[in-house]
Amino acid sequence: MRLGVLDVGSNTIHLQVVDAHPGARPTPTTNHKVELRLTEYLDAKGAITPEGIALLIQGIDGAIAHAKSFKTEEILAFATSAIRESKNGLEIIATINRKYELDLQILSGEEEARITFLAVRRWLGWSSGKLLVIDIGGGSLELATGVDESPEVAISFPLGAARLTREFISAGTIPAKGLKNLQNYVDETLQNKMPLKLRSHNADHFVATSKTFRTLARLANHWYGDDPQALEANTLLGLIPKLIEMKNEERSKLPGISGARAQQIVAGAIVAQSVMDNLNISELEICPWALREGVILKWLDWNER
Repeated sequence: MRLGVLDVGSNTIHLQVVDAHPGARPTPTTNHKVELRLTEYLDAKGAITPEGIALLIQGIDGAIAHAKSFKTEEILAFATSAIRESKNGLEIIATINRKYELDLQILSGEEEARITFLAVRRWLGWSSGKLLVIDIGGGSLELATGVDESPEVAISFPLGAARLTREFISAGTIPAKGLKNLQNYVDETLQNKMPLKLRSHNADHFVATSKTFRTLARLANHWYGDDPQALEANTLLGLIPKLIEMKNEERSKLPGISGARAQQIVAGAIVAQSVMDNLNISELEICPWALREGVILKWLDWNER
């Protein structure tokens, strides 16, 4: 059947349409993406503003129309940290569900980590052994590890690239003080809140998903000729100063970086480096499957019962 998965994230509204059935690999058909950056539309109380809600509705309207034009039979819709943490998130969800007859669900950070882990496990298979999976989103960082399809440990931290950029780095040139505060905050959060089970993971395979990691791997390939499907810790240490020295306009001209994400990539790189350092990871494999694919796989599993 033809399924659509609608991801209402912190940075984008992303619809992915696939042809899928239980036991088969989902085959991508089309996708539709709108960059929104919902976290830029929060008022002083942490609620999404009327302007932000209007743009969100407009983006979802376009995604639904795209899905219908491709004869999508079912739309699996979910929202992550931006709506999850907004003061009026539940009200917004109810409005969207009524308007479009959807079942848009808010995923917790732990659910994001678990579903992404499932996708990575299915992509790599059982021979990959014990996995440690890392995903940097716009609002949060997810980590999970385990030997099965369900991780032994799954956790989410408020260390997303868009969130940290908004809180620590002003527009234009990156201020030295803001950069230092950002680095200290990320390091202290991970050092103080990382569960012991995750820190002593004994993983066989280290895997990264998300646009942030794909972009960093692509930059490592662009500047150093590294494998674009992997990211080495030593290379990342070389990437960060180069990215910091550049202006937003210069970053936006790099491979895989849109104007909207030109500044976020610095915060994303700092989070990636801190995670790899805290967990003693020398290299990450980039997995093309992540949360959206995990949602599809989980739905197919449920419908096969």
